[in-house]
Amino acid sequence: MERVPHENVATVLVDPLVLRELEVHLMTLDLRLWPIATAPICADGPRQAFQVRHRLLTARRGQWDDAATWTPAWISFGDTWHDGDEPLPWAAHQTLYSTLAQYDGRVRYRPGLGGVPRLAVPRERGVYGGAG
Repeated sequence: MERVPHENVATVLVDPLVLRELEVHLMTLDLRLWPIATAPICADGPRQAFQVRHRLLTARRGQWDDAATWTPAWISFGDTWHDGDEPLPWAAHQTLYSTLAQYDGRVRYRPGLGGVPRLAVPRERGVYGGAG
């Protein structure tokens, strides 16, 4: 049986005060931040975001209670991190976690990646072949 195509993601809780800053920082590294409540793969994003936040907070048994209102998000890896069907290189993991460490106290995460259905990234359309 073949595995359904998926996207490797880190699941994080982000303080809304640094959400945009983190998103832009990650984009410079070809990493993408997807708030779960608005992710295109979620039929009921707000509900799924609530469930993910609740699961993450409960698993930490009070250690992350300060993040109870934070934004649950997925972080995926852009095209430059992929080499066909090969697994993500260790450098991708290192880059992700060293970046998240820079936001210590503003981002909560458990090391390790999960899988979600493919997240479609809009592509810019260009005009090729001269005058159009």
